[in-house]
Amino acid sequence: MNKAEVSERYNIPIAILDEYREMGLCDAVRMAMSDWQYDDRDLERLGMIMALHDMGFQKDEVESYMKLLLQGDSTEKTRMKMLDELRKKALDEIHLKERQLERMDYLRHEIRENQKKKNK
Repeated sequence: MNKAEVSERYNIPIAILDEYREMGLCDAVRMAMSDWQYDDRDLERLGMIMALHDMGFQKDEVESYMKLLLQGDSTEKTRMKMLDELRKKALDEIHLKERQLERMDYLRHEIRENQKKKNK
C-alpha cells in the first residue's frame, strides 16, 4: 500500500506519515517506484500509533513507547509504567468529571425544587 492509500484509508495526513517514518517507527517502509510502500508490519505499527494517540499519549510519548516496543519484551516493565501513568491520569479526569456532574445535578435539583415551590 502506498503512502496516499494509507493516508486515505486510515485518515492520517501524509505529513504525519512522513514524521513517523523519520522517527523510525515504520522501519519496513521502503521506496518502490518513486512512492513509499507500507507492508503489514508498518500498518500494524500505524494502528498502534493511532491507538496510543486515542488513549491520550502525546507525540513524544508515542515515539518513546513505540521505540520501546520495537526493542522487544525487555521493555515491557517500562511500557507498563507508561500505561499505568496514563491510566491514572484518565481515572483522575473521570473522577473530576463525576464531581462536576454531581455539582451540576445538585444545582439542577435546587432549581427544580425552587420552581415547584413557585408553582404551588
